[in-house]
Amino acid sequence: MGAKSVTTPNCDVPALWLEHKNALRNYIYKRVKDEEITNDILQDVLLKVYTFCLSKSGVLSLKSWLYQIAHNTIIDYYRKNSGPTSLAKDIQIAEEEENFAFKEAVEYIEPLLNFLPKEYAEPLRMADLEGLKQAEIAQKLNLSLSATKSRIQRGRTLLKAEFITCCHLETDTSGGIISFQIKDSCTPLQALKKKN
Repeated sequence: MGAKSVTTPNCDVPALWLEHKNALRNYIYKRVKDEEITNDILQDVLLKVYTFCLSKSGVLSLKSWLYQIAHNTIIDYYRKNSGPTSLAKDIQIAEEEENFAFKEAVEYIEPLLNFLPKEYAEPLRMADLEGLKQAEIAQKLNLSLSATKSRIQRGRTLLKAEFITCCHLETDTSGGIISFQIKDSCTPLQALKKKN
């Protein structure tokens, strides 16, 4: 029951909308550069927020959640309304826009890597953060290619487990992150968050 009372205010749609409507309008207009389209998309965002709030009990990071809904609605608009030649370009532009929750989560990848054993953290860091090819990593770490691949895969599995242990992630139906929050129980990341 206690958790319900924390999340319920998140779905006070009129108050939520009054607080964020202008910022969302600016966010959308900056991307579509058309007043009428902006108003259409903003209306769709409101409907999605209302529908979500009727069916669920709220989210942890309102700002990230709202902007992710706006972002996804812009992409949906382009998919429905662009001509076949400009569709791919328009979707690509829309999808390149920032995903706030994802960016917030990415900030904690490096610290979470430090929780992993070095034998897995180092090849994973080189592959996923530095963008090195697996053959190059194998050479630098004096490992066989198959051992390098295995350690990177194992590192990803361990990193995912650390994320689940330390963070609360909410995803949309396609797996995109819509909300990110560090759990109170994860003291190392909480301490890091306070520094930032």
